[in-house]
This record gives sequence, structure tokens and C-alpha cells, in this order.
Amino acid sequence: QVHLVESGGRSVQAGASLRLSCTSAERSFRYFGMGWFRQAPGKEREFVSDISEDGITTDYARSVMGRFTISRDSAKNTVYLQMNNLVPEDTATYYCAARPSEKTTARADSYMYWGQGTQVTVSS
Repeated sequence: QVHLVESGGRSVQAGASLRLSCTSAERSFRYFGMGWFRQAPGKEREFVSDISEDGITTDYARSVMGRFTISRDSAKNTVYLQMNNLVPEDTATYYCAARPSEKTTARADSYMYWGQGTQVTVSS
């Protein structure tokens, strides 16, 4: 079992930056690949980014490539999502999720554990 807690979401103006954090108390956190997904009202949950358990391999949705950066600090059991140049279309609840290392990234069904989400609102 991996319990995930997201933080860092808030309301900002377009063009601003935010850094989301996802923390776990379980030591097993370091053995999981980690992903970020988001869900806007009335829309399906969509993949945002993923990072491998060793922090070497990353993956991004086309809509955030070049603006968002995922990273992890295994010593702190934390994964981050640095979001720059935010646009109103980034408004959503952001969730972090953990997947076994052998599972394919970007597929929601690859992820076993999910956080409760943190709200990001971007106004124009």
C-alpha cells in the first residue's frame, strides 16, 4: 500500500508558475514509477507526465511538453510537477499516482495507487 498526498495547487493568473508536490510516507515509494494526471470538470481524466522509479526516464503529454517538468527526490519520498507558463486550459484537479515499474506509462490502469488530488485554477 502506498498512500499519496498532493499539495501545491491554488488559483493563479495565466502565465504564472506552480510546483505541485506528491509525498508518501512509505519507503516502498522509491520502487514505483510515478505519474501525474488531471481532470477538468466535465472531462475525462488525462495523463500529464510520468517519471520512472530511478528518475531517469520521463514522459509528457503533448499539451504540457516544454512547460511542465516532472522530477523526484527519493530521499524525501516526493515527486514534483513544475508547471510554467500556465494557461486557463490547465485548470483541473491534479492527481499523482504510483505504478509498478514494469507497467506502461500514461495509461491510467497502469497505476495502482492514487492521491486525493489538488486543485489548480488558472484565470485569464
